[in-house]
Amino acid sequence: MNSSYTVHRAGRKEWTGLAVLLLPLLFVSMDVSVLYFAVPYLSVELEPTSAQQLWIFDVYGFVLAGLLIPMGALGDRIGRRRLLLTGAFAFGAASLLAAYAPNAELLIAARAVLGVAGATLMPSTLALIRNLFHDERQRGTAIGIWTGATSAGIALGPVLSGLLLEHFWWGSVFLINLPFMVLLLVLAPVLVPEFRASGLGRFDWLSGLLSLAAVLPVIWGVKELARTGALVSSAAAIVAGLAVGLVFLRRQARHPSPLVDVALFRRRAFGGAAALNVVAMFGVVGFALFATQYLQSVLGLSPLRAALWSVAPSLVIGGVAPLATALGRRFDRGLVMAGGFAVAACGFLLVTRVTPDSGLGLVLLVATTYAAGLVTVMALVTEVALGVAPPERAGSASAILESATELGGALGMALLGSLGSAIYRSSVTSGAPDGVPSAALDLARETLGGAQAVAASLPGSVGDAVLRLARESFVDGMHAAGVAAAVVMVGAAVVAGVGLRGLALGEESRQRAVQK
Repeated sequence: MNSSYTVHRAGRKEWTGLAVLLLPLLFVSMDVSVLYFAVPYLSVELEPTSAQQLWIFDVYGFVLAGLLIPMGALGDRIGRRRLLLTGAFAFGAASLLAAYAPNAELLIAARAVLGVAGATLMPSTLALIRNLFHDERQRGTAIGIWTGATSAGIALGPVLSGLLLEHFWWGSVFLINLPFMVLLLVLAPVLVPEFRASGLGRFDWLSGLLSLAAVLPVIWGVKELARTGALVSSAAAIVAGLAVGLVFLRRQARHPSPLVDVALFRRRAFGGAAALNVVAMFGVVGFALFATQYLQSVLGLSPLRAALWSVAPSLVIGGVAPLATALGRRFDRGLVMAGGFAVAACGFLLVTRVTPDSGLGLVLLVATTYAAGLVTVMALVTEVALGVAPPERAGSASAILESATELGGALGMALLGSLGSAIYRSSVTSGAPDGVPSAALDLARETLGGAQAVAASLPGSVGDAVLRLARESFVDGMHAAGVAAAVVMVGAAVVAGVGLRGLALGEESRQRAVQK
């Protein structure tokens, strides 16, 4: 059988199209974190209740996570560019509504619509890369750039928010989306080709609802466990979501036109890539909270300075994703991913060298090390998953990877956050100085921010002792979370090195081309 064939190589138009696709990616990623600094302004203007404030933050991520799989499958059927443009219009309209929301209820509704629109944009951008770049090497480079842009968007969100809020009102953090969505609507029809898969059948709306009902309780339960420690209600939500998930998977296995091709998970490359993506995001998101609190509450940096310094590692990490795909082409991908996890493990172990008196340089070195390792993994798992997925299923495959990202982030916050909080509370309880009222001690035990408030209200020497204890206890919790994360990374390195060793995406691509 003659296996020779010609692969169209992307030119200037395709690379410009990639730049256009990065526009929605950056802003959907930034909207996850863009409200961090806006809370005081929102509280004054809209006067939300505590429950409403939580929903203002969380509804975007919940809706985004719950709709990724249905939207990815819908794009495969109606056209990925069509869905992208529809989502861009909805994202812009919802941003305008959010910017001028007169009350908390309308802002929550606008954030929910932003989540729906974001769920159309994220898998569409990644799936369209599969259509723009047919050459394996070029596609790997494009995916590396895509991965770097995702990381950059999440990191830039708080910085952009802080800069805008210093000069404009809180709605400006949403209005910044509008010109870029308009640019996308103008340029995408010219530079990005349409793709609509044939033979997939009609969209199964019941499966879409089942997917939503499976993902939302799991994500909510994991986040609620991290936030409140409410084990019973969180576990009940997670179990209920998993039960619906089993029903969803059974329906996908039997339905003539499934949203998710269950056979994808039988390929070790795809199933392994999705699982490793969960682990990578477990480390990235799980430790972001510790790093942010350390910069602000231990080193005493202002929120804006802390956000600016937190972006500094991105200057190094931005080039890691394309480098990772280049290494994956030259060496075994499984071994390169194992190396990425090993580097991340070293970064997390380096956390144990951080003290309340450490300089900023050590903290930035820690963040750069573990993030560089994990971005290496994220770039390669995306390339592997898209490389083995059939082109007509690229949308749903992308959505599965994005869902794995959301789940990994939620697990990282819940498990690492809970471990750090438990160590913190235990350390504060055992080391509390004499003379601290029981009510004040209870508040100090809850969070480092609470301990700072208590310290400010106590007499000089006692307040200083409480503050010092709280900072040391927080660092103890951070050390424990770092060791736990390192252990998980080592396990993932073994799985990647053994389970994904020997992948040959180029050969698989050629076999598919010959069969066609």
